[in-house]
Amino acid sequence: MSSSVAADSLPPPAAPRAVRLRRLDALAAPVRGRLRLAGACTAVAGWLLIAQAGAIAWAVQRVLADGADPALALPALAALAAVGTLRAGLAFAARRAADAATTALRDALRRRIARRLFAAGAPWLRRQRSGALGELTGAHVDALDGYFGGYRLARAETLLVPPAMLLAAFWVDPIVGLVLLLTLPLIPLFMMLVGWSAEAASRRQLRALSRMGGHFADRLRGLGLIRVYGRGDAELAGVREAAEGLRERSMKVLRIAFLSSTVLEFFASVSVAVVALYLGLSYLGMIALRDAPPTLGAGLFLLLLAPEVHAPLRRLAAHYHDRAAALAALEEIDAALEAGDDAGAQDAARAQGAGRAAPAVRIDGLSLRHAGAERDAVAGLSLDIAAGECVALVGPSGCGKSTLLEAIAGWLPPRSGRIEIAPADARIGYVPQRPFLFHGSIADNLRLARPDADDAAVRAAAEAAQVMRFAERLPAGLDTVVGERGFGLSGGEARRIALARVFLRDPALLLLDEPTAFLDPETERCVLEALAAFARGRTVLMATHSAAALAIATRVATLPAATAHGAPP
Repeated sequence: MSSSVAADSLPPPAAPRAVRLRRLDALAAPVRGRLRLAGACTAVAGWLLIAQAGAIAWAVQRVLADGADPALALPALAALAAVGTLRAGLAFAARRAADAATTALRDALRRRIARRLFAAGAPWLRRQRSGALGELTGAHVDALDGYFGGYRLARAETLLVPPAMLLAAFWVDPIVGLVLLLTLPLIPLFMMLVGWSAEAASRRQLRALSRMGGHFADRLRGLGLIRVYGRGDAELAGVREAAEGLRERSMKVLRIAFLSSTVLEFFASVSVAVVALYLGLSYLGMIALRDAPPTLGAGLFLLLLAPEVHAPLRRLAAHYHDRAAALAALEEIDAALEAGDDAGAQDAARAQGAGRAAPAVRIDGLSLRHAGAERDAVAGLSLDIAAGECVALVGPSGCGKSTLLEAIAGWLPPRSGRIEIAPADARIGYVPQRPFLFHGSIADNLRLARPDADDAAVRAAAEAAQVMRFAERLPAGLDTVVGERGFGLSGGEARRIALARVFLRDPALLLLDEPTAFLDPETERCVLEALAAFARGRTVLMATHSAAALAIATRVATLPAATAHGAPP
């Protein structure tokens, strides 16, 4: 069985709108119960408005129109207070349930995106901007909040509350019910027209935000270099330009949202005005569409109900741009979700089942070129490494030793030729020339290789890689916090931590790039002794210039200087 290292494919194109809508709703499956509870509370609170308006109208009719004792209105006022309190409680419960649902949904979605990014592989990840990838789990996931916590609740309220209010209006006065029924469809029609523009504007805004995030993160990462070369003012101007572009796109989204709200408020106001005009003219006797005009209580009930019939639709319209933003956000992160929910579980299963037997590595006609380079770093290389061998790669600086290790580790796709590893499930450990350390404790950086490792295993790996030589002098030992990229440590200390991390991973194929650089002779001797003991039963490929490191190798492979210049493209 063999494994070929090749370039990862780019993310697939965005799915059609109907598919994305189904995927949006499918994301809510784990929290559907809480969203339904929130929708039910919102609907019941809307239905209680009918009772609230009825209590007010009954009290006014009895006291002002019928001349009854005001004390008779006290039960209606008490019922009004009870209904108001109940509606407030239902609104609070709906908000709590919706917030809990959206929080859980965001966390689950961020974990799925992270699994997808890890599953994409090192070659694809290295071609992306880290700031843009960060926006996927930041602003893009947050953009879904308004859809699930706002739009879906408003949609449920629109489906359940206005029909009940229309029935109540038809029961009291069919003419008012007909007026309300005829004006309601205008709002969804306009929402549909505005929604197309809102979605396109939201998509442009999210892409601008992603570009802005990537641009800013890259400049922060290279802040020291920017300062050394005196490019601070120019880069600040670039950041200002990117921010201005984002501001303009954000204002376009807000302009569409405000325009839609204004027009919808106009339609709702016209509807209420028509109802008020009909009632006023009926009381004045100027029109007689019914045998008798409605009573004062009935007219007040209808006037109180008329704006509330349109209120759910207005709220739905206000959240309609949230739907557009969610669709645009899902389009951006859709590629990250395509691998499926179980990508991380499959990777974990492969890691747990990785072959312990030392693998053989075959390199056949391999040519490698870094992105943006004009010539190959390695050209036409062929090399066979038997299982269990410890091979030292030697050659002049720039001959492609580090590039070759990156390709075997899967960080760099071949331009031509192939790399075969047998068995294919062999676990790989890689220590690059510049190992990356995260902000956190030394122990946390070691546990990156095996999160479930206990303290004894972590300490044993640290002892083997000579990390304890300097860690014991630190204030908190292995719990001492280091800065990102190993800030606060020397280059040799950072390499020893990376080597301990590989020891803890327990790989079958070990790739080492100058593992003893920056070490004093005594520390180098101890590290190489530990490395020689660890290498037994494993395949090791080590790029080195050290004579002491060459002594532990079973074979030396020399990369010719010609590969430093590469073949013509």
